[in-house]
Amino acid sequence: MGIVDVVSEFCSLPRSRRHLKKRKQFQTVEMKVRIDCEGCERKVKKALEDMKGVSSVEVVAKQNKVTVTGYVDAGKVMRRVAYKTGKRVEPWPYVPYEMVAHPYAPGAYDKKAPAGYVRNVVADPTAAPLARASSTEVRYTAAFSDENPNACSVM
Repeated sequence: MGIVDVVSEFCSLPRSRRHLKKRKQFQTVEMKVRIDCEGCERKVKKALEDMKGVSSVEVVAKQNKVTVTGYVDAGKVMRRVAYKTGKRVEPWPYVPYEMVAHPYAPGAYDKKAPAGYVRNVVADPTAAPLARASSTEVRYTAAFSDENPNACSVM
């Protein structure tokens, strides 16, 4: 290692941590925003399209769903929509019907959910304890399963 390598290594180091900027990851932010009319839809789109790092904005008024993709921070996007439009904003609380083991359990089923969606109880274990099988239930269902070659002879 020569003197040129040492000098170039020294010169390339940042002088302080202040100059190090964390690069945002490309991500998709889904949120629930009440959209009543085309004016509301336009207002939400306008609030997000001129935001730095946003690649695309998709608004589905029928589901009250806004999807933003780009190099953005989810919290900042949601705060901006709330500030610019004056509407209540929350993260998208629904998942496709197939993702939940017991979609009609009291915590998972939601009448307000769009067609084909239920409340996301997979991410939040306190939301619906009945939507998940306990370890005892899993053991019993596995014991009486058709896939289990050592299953009970009663079946």
